[in-house]
Amino acid sequence: MGQAFGCIQVDQSTVAIKENFGKYDDVLGPGFHFMPWCFGSQLAGYLSLRVQQLDITCESKTKDNVFVTLVASIQYRALEDKAADAFYKLSNTKEQIQAYVFDVIRATVPTLELDKVFEQKTEIAKTVGERLEKVMSLYGYEIVQTLIVDVEPDDQVKSSMNEINAASRLREAAFEKAEGEKILQIKQAEGEAESKYLAGLGIARQRQAIVEGLKESVIGFSTSVPGASTKDVMDMILITQYFDTMKEISVSSNSSAVFIPHELEDATS
Repeated sequence: MGQAFGCIQVDQSTVAIKENFGKYDDVLGPGFHFMPWCFGSQLAGYLSLRVQQLDITCESKTKDNVFVTLVASIQYRALEDKAADAFYKLSNTKEQIQAYVFDVIRATVPTLELDKVFEQKTEIAKTVGERLEKVMSLYGYEIVQTLIVDVEPDDQVKSSMNEINAASRLREAAFEKAEGEKILQIKQAEGEAESKYLAGLGIARQRQAIVEGLKESVIGFSTSVPGASTKDVMDMILITQYFDTMKEISVSSNSSAVFIPHELEDATS
């Protein structure tokens, strides 16, 4: 309606392209503008200066022959001081950007193995951004940000990777379990060795005490009974131990010892 009276309104973050008799004349910023159509002035169109986003899905093959699908997110906007170039030089901005993204990704990914593609997403995005910035600036556009938001391998490859990862974790768990059992066995062996060492010390001290006791008994008996020989004393001690042992066997209900009768004279002879 406003154009019928030679007036137009341009919204914020938008510019209007003015032509005069079909030839580019001027770029009109936000606000109210007078455009007398009777003098050949006309509105060619509007151009948004807002940041726009384009998501591009591209399939490529890695160096180790794995097909992957990469999703690139391109944020771009038209430059106000190059609005005429942005409006006239490109008929389809999105297709142009997509073509350059495909070209860079399909030239970069085949030089990398699958694991490197995951690791170097940032470097791939940087390469795409630099190429786009260089080319699109000629057409009046600025590349604000370039991101590789997803790397998706083939389903069979992804399943194989999950199986490999699961097997690796199982091996790691088995290794940790084996290490734990090894440490437990070492500690048990150390404990048993320490226990046997202490038991040996106890037995040695017990035997030492018995020897000392026998020695004192022999000396005391020889002193108290004149004429008694050392053999007489030892025979009496053996007989005493013999009867003590017989008593212990008869008292214990859980004893598994087998007693073989023999002549007492044999033991004292």
